[in-house]
Amino acid sequence: MVKQEKHRLLNSILFPALFVVVLWLVKGIDILFNLDLNQYGLYPLRIRGLPGILISPFLHANLSHLFANSIPLFLLLAFLFYFYEEISWMILILIYLITGFLVWVYARGDAVHVGASGVIYGLASFLFLSGIIRKEKGLMVLTLLVTFLYGGLIWGIFPQFFPNQPISWESHLMGLLAGLILALYYKNSGPQKKEWIWEEEENETDDNSWKDPQIDTDPPKD
Repeated sequence: MVKQEKHRLLNSILFPALFVVVLWLVKGIDILFNLDLNQYGLYPLRIRGLPGILISPFLHANLSHLFANSIPLFLLLAFLFYFYEEISWMILILIYLITGFLVWVYARGDAVHVGASGVIYGLASFLFLSGIIRKEKGLMVLTLLVTFLYGGLIWGIFPQFFPNQPISWESHLMGLLAGLILALYYKNSGPQKKEWIWEEEENETDDNSWKDPQIDTDPPKD
């Protein structure tokens, strides 16, 4: 059992760590060779922006932007893969694609959108609402943890708090919506609250078992 738990824990952090490493490699290559990779980000409602649905989460405006996304992305991915092992890949892929597509459709068309913030918001909202819906003890604790660590993310969907700042609040909002929708859609998949069933044992006895054994009082016959 301990060995299986260690294996599960290792699997839950392996991909998140690799994903974050790739983000840093992309940014490092971009800076080292002065490639300006952000030009391949997501341009809303433009054909040239469609590849950005897949590419933009790997691109970041600067190192501080990347650093701000790295830790929450790693932790939330690790939570997803550990607690929702059965459906983790499906949830991640759908959050990734749905968020990107909604940003392409609804975001401002005069800006290019880059960064993994949309995925982060999607993961946080999925983990938050899923724990509430399922009412499973461990997942409820996870909900409280996500709220404690990243409850402040909610302010990122209001552009009024970031006037004249190049922040893609649309990515935040669309990621949050994608996570909530998927939490509702997959509420019956993955880990569930344990239902305890108490079986009442019925002691069925023979109707004649209470009777004294019959004693033969007749004398033996020759």
